[in-house]
Amino acid sequence: METVVSGIRSTGHLHLGNYFGAIKNFVKMQHQHRCYFFIADYHSLTTHPTPDDLSRNVRQVLIEYLAAGIDPEIATLYIQSDVPEVAELYLLLSMNAYKGELERCTSFKDKVRKQPDNVNAGLLTYPVLMAADIIIHKASKVPVGKDQEQHLEMARTFANRFNRMYSTDCFPPPYAFNFDSELVKVPGLDGSTKMGKSEAEGNAIFLADDEKAIRKKVMRATTDSGPGKPGEPMTQPVENLFNLMGIVSSPETVSYYLDTYNQATIRYGDMKKQLAGDMIAFTAPLRERILALDADDKYLQKVARMGAEKARESAQKTIREVREIIGFSAP
Repeated sequence: METVVSGIRSTGHLHLGNYFGAIKNFVKMQHQHRCYFFIADYHSLTTHPTPDDLSRNVRQVLIEYLAAGIDPEIATLYIQSDVPEVAELYLLLSMNAYKGELERCTSFKDKVRKQPDNVNAGLLTYPVLMAADIIIHKASKVPVGKDQEQHLEMARTFANRFNRMYSTDCFPPPYAFNFDSELVKVPGLDGSTKMGKSEAEGNAIFLADDEKAIRKKVMRATTDSGPGKPGEPMTQPVENLFNLMGIVSSPETVSYYLDTYNQATIRYGDMKKQLAGDMIAFTAPLRERILALDADDKYLQKVARMGAEKARESAQKTIREVREIIGFSAP
C-alpha cells in the first residue's frame, strides 16, 4: 500500500473544479492507499489573511472535505499547523535549498510579476514547505495538477539531496499520482478554461453556494453575441457552457442544446437557465451535508483532533529519524 499526500490551501470555499479535479478521486483513493489530506493554512499566510479569515477558511475547507466524502476514520485528514513537525522539517530542508533554484521557480516568478509589493520569503520558499508536507509522511505519490508539477519536481530534488548528503535512503522520491480515471477539467464561467477561486469574481460555482447564488453566477456566465451560421465552430465561452453541462446535465439535455447550436437556433438564456437548474440539483446533496456539518462544532473538533494525532504520529517518527541522521543529540 503506497502513501499518498495531498493538500489544499485554506483560502475559502471549494468549487466544482476542486471536486471533479481531485476530491472525487480522493474519496476512492482513501480505500486503496494510505492517504494524508491536509488543509494548508501555513501556505495561505503568504497572502496575509486576518486571524478571523484564516480560522473561518480552515473550518470551511474542513467541512467541505468531509461533505465531499473524505472519511476521517479511513484517511488522515488534518490541519497543517496542527503538526509542528512540518515546520521543523521545512527549516531543515531550507538549509539545503538554494536561492537560485528557488528564484527560477515559475510560480515564484509569476507571483513577483503579479504582486510586486508582496514578494515575501514565504513565496520564495513555498516549494520547500511543500516538500516538507510531502516527505514528512514519506509519501511516494502526490496528486498534483499541471501547475504544481514543478513544485513536485523540486520536492524530489530536496528529498534526493538530503539522501545524498547524509548517505541515507530516508526519503523516497515522490512522484505524481495518476488517477485510474481521466481527470475532469472544469472550465470557468468567465470564459476562461479553468474554474478557480483566484480568478475573476463569479468564475466558480462553490460547493456551498445556494440556489440564488448559483442562478446569479450562471446567468451572468460569458457567452458570445449569439448563434452564427449552422455548424460554426464554438467560441471558448460557449464551449465552456457545453462542457459544464456535460458534467451536471443528462446526455439528452446536452444533445438537445448541441442540436440547437448546430442549427443556429440556440437561445443562450434558455441554456443557462437549464444549466443553473442542473447545477443546483447536482450540488444540493453536498450543500445539505455542508449545512449539517457546519452546525456540529463538536464533531468538527473531534475530526481535527483525530487527524492531528494520526498525522503527528507519522511526522514525529520521521523527525526523530531525520534528527538522528543529521547528528542532533537526543534531548
